[in-house]
Amino acid sequence: MKTATNYPSSTNKLTVRALRVKQDGKIPVFSLFMTAGDLLRIAEISRIKRNKEGELLGYQRKQVSTHVDEITQYVDSTEVVFPNAIILAFGSQVKFKKGRGPQIGDAGCDTGSLEIPCDPNEPKVAWVVDGQQRTLALSKAKNKSLLVPVTAFVSDDFEVHRTQFLLVNKVRPLPKGLINELLPAINVALPPSLSKNRIPSYLCDLLNKDPDSPFYKIITRHTTDQRENRSAVIADNSLIEVIRNSLNQVHGCFYPYRNLASGEIEVETIFHLLKTYWKEVKKAFPEAWGLKPHKSRLMHGAGIKAMGNLMDRILGVLSPKDPELEDKIRDSILKIKPVCHWTEQTWESLGGIRTKDIQNTHSSINLLTNLLVRAYAGIEEE
Repeated sequence: MKTATNYPSSTNKLTVRALRVKQDGKIPVFSLFMTAGDLLRIAEISRIKRNKEGELLGYQRKQVSTHVDEITQYVDSTEVVFPNAIILAFGSQVKFKKGRGPQIGDAGCDTGSLEIPCDPNEPKVAWVVDGQQRTLALSKAKNKSLLVPVTAFVSDDFEVHRTQFLLVNKVRPLPKGLINELLPAINVALPPSLSKNRIPSYLCDLLNKDPDSPFYKIITRHTTDQRENRSAVIADNSLIEVIRNSLNQVHGCFYPYRNLASGEIEVETIFHLLKTYWKEVKKAFPEAWGLKPHKSRLMHGAGIKAMGNLMDRILGVLSPKDPELEDKIRDSILKIKPVCHWTEQTWESLGGIRTKDIQNTHSSINLLTNLLVRAYAGIEEE
């Protein structure tokens, strides 16, 4: 057999082209590519655990099944781009052979080949320092010929492996708000955990930019400069969640405008309904609209989500083509006005609880939603 690097390999040895870099320390660092199949032949994941004596072994986190499955689906799709390198720690059994001929580039880099033992009857000589989920996904994927970038260092000292793992994973993940703001501009296939927010984030962006929208310039996004835009008061995550739930849940008001067979979504219709509904909300509660969340629970995550749940009830029985759409939405929202105390210190209709105790939690959102839905349904509070 031949690897993707065109070097002959035996059952017990894998040979790949590699670039060796001499850094300040004594530990050599290599950059190379190998197929997913070859990577699995030589590397293993050292999951964190303790032995019988209570000593800490390994350093990798537990497998995240959903994330692994998403990567697997992506690897088996078309037009795959896999630029993120797997970081490996090699044992000293690997051997580097410097290539002949003139060197090109930095004097600290050598081109050549790396010989990696891969006897199936012996322990593997490489350990995954970073890229556990990607490696697990590659092991499950059908596309074993995919060339995978690898960065590796050679050391038999297990403490060096663990230290590198901690250093690599110390960096904080991308902020959720930044991811949501970037999604609308990405046109390639994405895993479900990301794609589910793409259209909601796009609609959120439209609502924030459209001068005819009740949300015009009052939505806070990751790139919002609060010093320049003091009117931005609504967290985009709350509105994105409202739109996502209405679009994906069977009883959501936007669910009928999503074709599961073709994947098409009637974005213009949804955008029209969003603007129409929230315009009437703004008209019904002008004193509470546009204030900071600590001054108005309507602008708070709890208020936005509760009113979003009510939106599903109201719009779920109305047609976007109804000539009386605005009037019917207005009449529905006016039903809840007597029980709302968005800007007051207490909510008498909720037994006199303090408004500041209504938080962006499931219990508070459910409590507020129940109040609004009962008022909309004409059920009087005792």
